[in-house]
Amino acid sequence: MEMPEQPRSRRQTRAAILTHLLQSGGSFRPPLAKAVRLSEASLSRILFDLKAEGLIEEVRRPAPYVGGPTGLVSLDGSVALAAVELTGQWLSVGVGTLSGELHYTERVALPAKPTAESVGGVFREALTLLRDWTRRRRIALAQIGVSIPGLGRLSMSANPIIPCDVGRIGAMLAQMFAGVPVEFTNSVVAHATFHRCRRENYPFSGAHLFVFVGQGVAGTWVDDPTEADALQPVELGHMVFGTDGPRCRCGHHGCVEAYTSLPALAELLGVSEAELLQLGSDWVTAIPLSARVRQELRRRLFRLGLAIGNTLNVKPCRGVAISGWPSLLAEDDRKALIDGVDASLLGGPEHAQVSLAFVPPSNGNDPRAALAFAAFCLACRGGMPAASTEAA
Repeated sequence: MEMPEQPRSRRQTRAAILTHLLQSGGSFRPPLAKAVRLSEASLSRILFDLKAEGLIEEVRRPAPYVGGPTGLVSLDGSVALAAVELTGQWLSVGVGTLSGELHYTERVALPAKPTAESVGGVFREALTLLRDWTRRRRIALAQIGVSIPGLGRLSMSANPIIPCDVGRIGAMLAQMFAGVPVEFTNSVVAHATFHRCRRENYPFSGAHLFVFVGQGVAGTWVDDPTEADALQPVELGHMVFGTDGPRCRCGHHGCVEAYTSLPALAELLGVSEAELLQLGSDWVTAIPLSARVRQELRRRLFRLGLAIGNTLNVKPCRGVAISGWPSLLAEDDRKALIDGVDASLLGGPEHAQVSLAFVPPSNGNDPRAALAFAAFCLACRGGMPAASTEAA
């Protein structure tokens, strides 16, 4: 993972260490010092503070080589985080650790036709369960991460996928969990964080575009986690390919999302969205594809590729990770998406030196994405109080 040459503040230095431990799962001191570009003496001083604050632990492990270090530095398993994740079917809440282990989960179903008022009631019910569980066990939360599909990037504006009043939900959290830092994010950011911090062999360590194809279609720019704008959502799913196309939830016709989201896929396959979600990753083998349906599927994947390529034309980068149902398909079907990117980019991926990688779908395991986001938020502020501006 690329780190700044010289972290500008104590917060950034601590954030560099904690985010590296979050993404690596643990490290011996010499490679950790090298990764965050600190001397071992400077690293030792900061680790002393982090250990005293209960954020990290150091345990004995066999040396990686003769005469090598035996103290493995990792995030402390006693730090408790809360995760709140809204999906198309329910609201999930949970409590877990910095390493992603969940100790408690609860799901409250959404009404068949949700409104901002009814969804607010679901939040109150789920958050009450969460508060009562932590109180009974006297658990002090260090961070709460909230993942909401379609959340606006520049404001806490009305949500177009699942109606909810984010301002009201924020006030609810502040009342029930006074003093606990809370961060809201778009679902795509939470899923990108989950993949980068929880998946082994994630294909990219530097800046790249992460694309998530689920209830909606969105992307996020993933960059250096110590920067304030490390994760910037991109609504690439609302590029219009023809005003005579199917109606999109945004109000336009012919958006790439109207062709490639999970609801659109369910319609193409001739099943309900609920059936498709219940099958999960097994739909690719459980639902036979006729030649006509497969041809239409590839045409839609080609359009998704065009949308990704158009995004890269606006802001070039060397890597794209694609998660969601397209990653389940056979290579022959996925090639249509790659061809779409190729048709959009000037010179195609080969000449533009763009690497595309498909990563497993992460939807359906909620609230793990929100938990990963909560851990990321804590790490990015260096484990310091949210309002702290302490400099080096």
